[in-house]
Amino acid sequence: MNKGLFVIFAFVFGSLTAQQNAYYQQYAKYKMDIDVDAENFTYQGKQTLTYTNNSPDELKVVYFHLYWNAFKAGSMMDQRVGGQGKNGDSRLQNNGISRLASIPKEEEGAQNIHWIKQNGKDLKFEIQETIMKVELATPIKPNASTTFTMDWDAVIPMQIRRAGRNNREGIDMTVTQWYPKIAEYDYDGWATFDYIGREFHAPFADFDVTIKIDKDYVIGAGGNLENPAEVKGYDPKANIKTDAKNKATWRWTAKNMLDFAWAADRDYTVENFTVLDGPKVYYVYQKSEKTKLWEESKPYITQFFQLMNASFGRYTYPSYSFIQGGDGGMEYGMCTMILGNATSLEGLLGLMVHEGGHSWNQQIMAYNESMRPWMDEGFTSYYESLVMHQLLPPKEPIANPFVGTLNGYRNFVKRGIEEPAVWFGDHHDNGSAYSVSSYVKGELFLVQLGYIMGEQNLSATMKEFYRQWHLKHPTDRDLMHIAQKVSGMDLKWFHNYWINTTKTIDYAVKDVKYEEHSTTITLENKGSVPMPIDFSILTKDKKVVNYQIPLNMTHVWKSKDIYGDFTTLNYWPWTQKEYTFTIPYSKSQISALGIDFSQRLADVNPADNMVEVK
Repeated sequence: MNKGLFVIFAFVFGSLTAQQNAYYQQYAKYKMDIDVDAENFTYQGKQTLTYTNNSPDELKVVYFHLYWNAFKAGSMMDQRVGGQGKNGDSRLQNNGISRLASIPKEEEGAQNIHWIKQNGKDLKFEIQETIMKVELATPIKPNASTTFTMDWDAVIPMQIRRAGRNNREGIDMTVTQWYPKIAEYDYDGWATFDYIGREFHAPFADFDVTIKIDKDYVIGAGGNLENPAEVKGYDPKANIKTDAKNKATWRWTAKNMLDFAWAADRDYTVENFTVLDGPKVYYVYQKSEKTKLWEESKPYITQFFQLMNASFGRYTYPSYSFIQGGDGGMEYGMCTMILGNATSLEGLLGLMVHEGGHSWNQQIMAYNESMRPWMDEGFTSYYESLVMHQLLPPKEPIANPFVGTLNGYRNFVKRGIEEPAVWFGDHHDNGSAYSVSSYVKGELFLVQLGYIMGEQNLSATMKEFYRQWHLKHPTDRDLMHIAQKVSGMDLKWFHNYWINTTKTIDYAVKDVKYEEHSTTITLENKGSVPMPIDFSILTKDKKVVNYQIPLNMTHVWKSKDIYGDFTTLNYWPWTQKEYTFTIPYSKSQISALGIDFSQRLADVNPADNMVEVK
């Protein structure tokens, strides 16, 4: 074999075998001792991290996230917000001016690393904004573990985005993404995404966290409180133990979780209730007239966990905490930080259901949300729409729970600023475009899959996806693999159109010709995304007759759907702009006819989809 052929063979063989490597995921164990100076909003931290390399690669460097370094003038987050102006995240700018640019010096976020060691040996490290690169003294071999020790101090920043001090509802400290957190390493390499304002990614880990803080504080956190009888708020018979500095010691643990987050305030009330066949739920909030709806929300949150467990897979952790804190809502391990001063039950429940739903999408199904925010935010939004429709049914009947999302998508497309969902979260140029591509198109990805392959197949797909991938790091490729196996269909074309492009669906009823005993209909594809078509007629005697026109690219046709039985017609080739078919109904028998009576199709111009027969 000549040298050129050998190189080609080696490359091809190496690529094939790389694709066949067994799935793996890294694991970490954190033990932290934190001493909080509440008066000055700082803390001292010590950390022991045991890191297990389950990959087939020898690791010579590791990376840590130092998220709070973003909260200062001149940071990359500040530069990005300033560059986007009014198009940026509205929470980070006022009238196009970055809020980070005016953070007082004493309120800048900081994570100051004093030293880091590997198995007792000092290591060289380099701080690159919110990323710390660490050169190892000894490479970590495959299937081996190493221990890092670290000493640092931190300044809790002005509350602008998620974490911070003295938020607008008066919470003293929201302490999230707050410790030096080791980055995820997987088949794609190190997930060293700078913190510009969007989402996070991390390996699963165990946590043992001790927090010393003034005895008058109550802490809410995602985890198991190991000493409730020694601290304030959780046990009415507690005997609060303090040290010489009048500080109480809190001990929290958690297993197999992505991160550990907490908040502290002197005015917190702690309440709890247990969901039958579900977690113990904690409410940690400032109880007042402004938060009175929290009490009313409790039976609905019980139903939420029961519906999610039954429909999508069990919540795997022993507890879940809703904590008043943050700047809207943000999910963390076994908890969420939310604003609590609600003006309506629907608004509070919507926030709780969405953030609680992230326990499935982002925590249990740990997507890389920096790379694929549409899976994390979009699938959670899908669950939110379904569950809220059941918890608070609309006063007037609607065709399906996603009507509002579909209308919002159509209105946004008209603005001409849509960006592909495939883009990394922090790399969207427009804040609204990020929201639509991640939340809206991600939600409609599942809505369109249900339309294409039938809702029963979608439900089976999501349950199987959970079964195979919970407490792992799945990708969209893993989901599509299961969807294609469940349905038998080829669905790669849809994934490509919907996620990688901003092309749109637009079908129309072009022509209707009535004969004595039949009607001939011509449909037109005016858009750039081909789809199978559900077509129905409403007869004069109020019966709905359904037809399905398959798309040739699926190769297997939809066999059932929850919106009624149907007759399957000949397929429509995706290259063909028009499609004509005849049905055995005369004009006198038909009241109306049209595309998609279920109103699930994300057609950007549905006005020409229906014909009323007069």
